[in-house]
Amino acid sequence: MKILYLEDDVALSATIEEFLTDQGYDVVTAFSGNDVLEYSYDEVFDLFIFDVQVPKIDGFELLKSLREAGITTPTIFTTSRSSIDDLTTGYDVGADDYLKKPFELQELLLRVKALIKREYKNTQDRIAIDDTISYDINLQQLKIDDNIVALNHKESELLKLLLKHRSQCVEFETIFETVWGYGESHNEQSLRTYIKNLRKYIGKDKIKSIKKQGYMIE
Repeated sequence: MKILYLEDDVALSATIEEFLTDQGYDVVTAFSGNDVLEYSYDEVFDLFIFDVQVPKIDGFELLKSLREAGITTPTIFTTSRSSIDDLTTGYDVGADDYLKKPFELQELLLRVKALIKREYKNTQDRIAIDDTISYDINLQQLKIDDNIVALNHKESELLKLLLKHRSQCVEFETIFETVWGYGESHNEQSLRTYIKNLRKYIGKDKIKSIKKQGYMIE
């Protein structure tokens, strides 16, 4: 699970990065709003954690810009601000959670896990695809009969996206925007190759092709 963490306090940034990495997350650190804008348009993230008071552009304005650009990545604000006006502003610009500094590392972890579970509409860390196949939404691991299957990056991103919208048709445009990074070339043939690989792992009947629209996991 890939997290973009914005914090201009270098020591705190290093502490949080090490902690979340130890929990199995892939963490990219940013120290200003401009860094975030650069990273978020080049890569796909599962979660944003933004400090509010940072250089160049504050967290509120930053998230507002990202939401206006159509980036819906779940976001946690961390801040020492505690007024109801600040809290209201945070949620108004599109935040999903708000964590007041100073905070315990375990509290941050609980909130991260809760947001990820909510995104997958799931109450457990592991999503059952059938009786013998499951996907760990925190570790992003596909498990078949107690064996972990090594998925490449795009296979994992694609499976994650389909499971996130389970029983719904995920349109081609959404798949290309999510699985392929900004400016990265893509085509339907490459997508079909990744779908074919996933069907080989989890079963051909698990992934439905919706003619001229997209794909769906039931």
